[in-house]
Amino acid sequence: MINRRIASVLAEVRTQYPVITLTGPRQSGKTTICRSQFDDLPYVNFERPDTRQRYSADPRSFLAEYPEGAVFDEFQREPSLTSYLQSLVDEPGFDGTFVLTGSTNLLVRDTVHQSLAGRTAIMELLPLSQSELVKGGFHLSTNELLYGGGYPRIYDRSIEPTRVISDYVATYVERDLRGLTMVRDLTKFQTFLGLCAGRTGQLLNLEQLGNEAGISQPTAREWISLLEASYIVFRVPPWHANISKRLVKRPKLYFYDTGVVSFLLGINDPGHVYNHPLRGALFETLVVSDILKAFLHRGKRPPISFYRDAKGNEVNVVITTGRGDVPIEIKSSSTFSYDLTKGIDRFRAAAPPERLSDRNGLIYDGDDSFTTKDVQVIPRERVDALIEEI
Repeated sequence: MINRRIASVLAEVRTQYPVITLTGPRQSGKTTICRSQFDDLPYVNFERPDTRQRYSADPRSFLAEYPEGAVFDEFQREPSLTSYLQSLVDEPGFDGTFVLTGSTNLLVRDTVHQSLAGRTAIMELLPLSQSELVKGGFHLSTNELLYGGGYPRIYDRSIEPTRVISDYVATYVERDLRGLTMVRDLTKFQTFLGLCAGRTGQLLNLEQLGNEAGISQPTAREWISLLEASYIVFRVPPWHANISKRLVKRPKLYFYDTGVVSFLLGINDPGHVYNHPLRGALFETLVVSDILKAFLHRGKRPPISFYRDAKGNEVNVVITTGRGDVPIEIKSSSTFSYDLTKGIDRFRAAAPPERLSDRNGLIYDGDDSFTTKDVQVIPRERVDALIEEI
């Protein structure tokens, strides 16, 4: 089993909260880490019909079987569970821990916020980051990583990525999607999903996306929300400030996992990535999702945005910190040149001085780390270390 960065944070919040809620996509490793990290607690899987039937018959008696806590996997299958847990953990003298895991973000958050506000730590576990893979002994080429993505099962069991991701996408469309809402035309939804893959790393234009998929703009908006709720895609908002330049208002669209994008694009071999027209967008998706993981796996909200003005000047990621905003450029080139830092220069010229940090970063596909002209240049594998420093 590959060690996960989030493990130490889970151990810490266990001492602070009576309930821990761990969300994330299916097969991202939630069950594995919970059974390892909380091996002293009973494990209960609400995916099993007999478990749900036993709970539904008498919730109070069911919970009485776990006086010191338990791991409740896929708990969103029984939304009333959090209400009963609230009264249980509020009882004087309760000193146990309940761990709740779920793979549907909106359903989980709505349920938890209604009943367990202030009583639970909410954590998110995404697929493996680059640093986790390296520490686990997997030194992959960029093309292998863009093709295979980060789902743990691929590496724990040495399975061909296309097979794992094909099953993952099929399960999502045929099972999880129906649990979220009624999508009447699955064929159009699959077309929509493929169109989204072709737009990873781009501005999200719902009207254009809907037209190409043959659906209305409101339906496109609903379907994007579904993809977000089930941890397929996420949006990064534009950076804003009171400056004279006109800035774009649309968010950018990214996938959580490059392996899923590659599968949806029809890439079935790492060698096909090298000359693919979307290799740059795949590389950007890899790094932005890794930045997201670096924050979330530390139990922190990712304070990220992107900068783009009306003329197309852009910085891929801006990280807001207490010491100012840090511009991060992402380039798939393996050779450094000063042209790669033009976006940073333009951002710093446009941003109010009080908003600027003294840090600037360029993440590229090369091997060397160095600082030049106040820009810290690092290889893609050191994303986690950069976030640690910031």
